[in-house]
Amino acid sequence: MRLTVLYDDRCGMCRTFSAWLGNQAHLVEVDLVPAASAVAQRRFPALDHGRTLEEITVVSDAGEVWTGGHAWVMCLWATAAHRVLAESLARPSRLPIARGVAHLAAGMRTTSAARLSAVGGDYPEDCAGTCAPNAQG
Repeated sequence: MRLTVLYDDRCGMCRTFSAWLGNQAHLVEVDLVPAASAVAQRRFPALDHGRTLEEITVVSDAGEVWTGGHAWVMCLWATAAHRVLAESLARPSRLPIARGVAHLAAGMRTTSAARLSAVGGDYPEDCAGTCAPNAQG
């Protein structure tokens, strides 16, 4: 199995998380690809690439697509150190906290609960409002 994580490379927080994810020991292969990039569009022509700038997106080599809490869980699930945690977060009642837990696992402890509130998508408010121009509309 191979997972592709589409992240907003114009967002500092997204770049920090993707760098952390790229440096982890993985149980499945992980490709990190900037969302809406030429590479992403060539690899996944059927995706709504505007939405991938608004919401983290993970795609498997079998074509499965995860967004929102499920995508954050899949990012953690791919790592050797955080698979058990990811399986725990996959429960419906815990999905709303998956993003915050993923950021904490990545050592992004300065991320406040307010920054983790989303505006129209799964990226933090300051990212969705400034990094993803399509998030507003």
